[in-house]
Amino acid sequence: MTEYKCLARDSQTAARRGTFTTPHGVVQTPTFMPVGTQATVKGVTAAQLRETTATLPDVTAQMILGNTYHLALRPGHELIRKMGGLHQFMNWDGPILTDSGGFQVFSLSKLNKIDERSAVFHSHIDGRKIDLTPEYSVEIQESLGSDIAMVLDHVIALPASDEAVIDATERSVRWAVRSLNAATRSDQARFAIVQGGLNETIRAQCARDLAAHPFDGFAIGGLSVGEPPPEMYRIVKATCPHLPEDKPRYLMGVGRPIDMLEAIAEGVDLFDCVMPTRNGRNAFAFTDEGPLKLRNAIHKDDPRPLEDSCPCPACQHSRAYLRHLFVTGEMLGPILLTIHNLTYYQRLMHQAREAILAGTFLELLERHRALAAPKEM
Repeated sequence: MTEYKCLARDSQTAARRGTFTTPHGVVQTPTFMPVGTQATVKGVTAAQLRETTATLPDVTAQMILGNTYHLALRPGHELIRKMGGLHQFMNWDGPILTDSGGFQVFSLSKLNKIDERSAVFHSHIDGRKIDLTPEYSVEIQESLGSDIAMVLDHVIALPASDEAVIDATERSVRWAVRSLNAATRSDQARFAIVQGGLNETIRAQCARDLAAHPFDGFAIGGLSVGEPPPEMYRIVKATCPHLPEDKPRYLMGVGRPIDMLEAIAEGVDLFDCVMPTRNGRNAFAFTDEGPLKLRNAIHKDDPRPLEDSCPCPACQHSRAYLRHLFVTGEMLGPILLTIHNLTYYQRLMHQAREAILAGTFLELLERHRALAAPKEM
C-alpha cells in the first residue's frame, strides 16, 4: 500500500518535507505531478519525463496524473486493463494518480444532471449517456491500476449560496464513503476530496468528516476555478489544520509557481496542473527571472538560453532559435518549451524540499512573492 512520512518541518511556516511510498516507487514531497490526461503528457515521452532533471535524482517527474473520464471514453478502461494497466499501456513505471471524473462532470455542466445516486451526463465525443456513480468511478480506476484513486466528488460553480455549497459538500462526503466501501484493490490508495467552496467553516467541517474515515490521503478540490489567489490561499490555510498529519495533502489543479509555494507554506504536499505544458505549447516559458513570451520580437536576435542554470534540452539553444521555431510553426518549439517548463517546475519543487530541510523556505517564498508581485501571470 502507501505510506507517508514527514522528514522535516519548517520552523517559520507549516511547510513539510516528506516521502510518500507507493507500489511504483517513493515520491519525495512536496512535488508536482505532470498531467497526462489521455495517457500521455502532451508532446513528451515517458523517457523525456524521466529526464526533466538536473544532476540530482529527485529533480525529475516522480508521479503523473491520468484522467479517469477521458480514459474511460477513449480507449476505454477495459482495453487498458487488458493491456496490462495504465503503467504498461503508457510505458511509465513510476507512480500514477487518477482523478475521479468529478471535475469533468463540473466542466461539462451543460451536459449533466446530478442526484444522490450519480452524475448522469453525455459524452463530449459522441453524445452517449454515461451514468457515473462513485462505485463506477472506483471500478474504472481499478481497471486502470493507478497507485492512487480519487473518490468521486460533487464540484459546483462559484459563487454559490451556502445552502448549495453545503448540499454539494455533504454529498461529496457520502460519495467518498461509498467509494471507500466499493474499493477492492489492496494495492491502490484512496484519496478523499475536501469541498466547501470559499466558506472556511464548511471546508473545516468537510475535512473533519472525511478524516474520520480510513482514507490514504486527502485532497483540497474545487479551487483554482477563477477565484482570486488570496481567496484560494485563505481556504487552504483554513483546511489543512483539520487534515491528518500522517497523510499526504493534495491541492488539485494548482498551478502557478507562487500558488504552489504559498500552499506548501500551509502544509500541502502534492500538486498538478496543465499550466507548464499548455503554456509551453504557447511559447510561454517559466524562469527564475520571470516568464518569457518567446513570440515577442525582443527575442528575435537574443543569443542567450532561457536560463543559464537549466539543464533541459531547450536551454541548449538560444532564445532566438526557440522563437524561430514558434514563428515558423515547427513542432519542435512546443516540445522543447514543454520540457523546459516541466523541468522548471521540478527544479522549483526540489528547491522547496531543500529549503524546508535547511530552514530557509520562507526566504524562497518571499523571493517568489517579489517575482510575482509586479505582474500576475
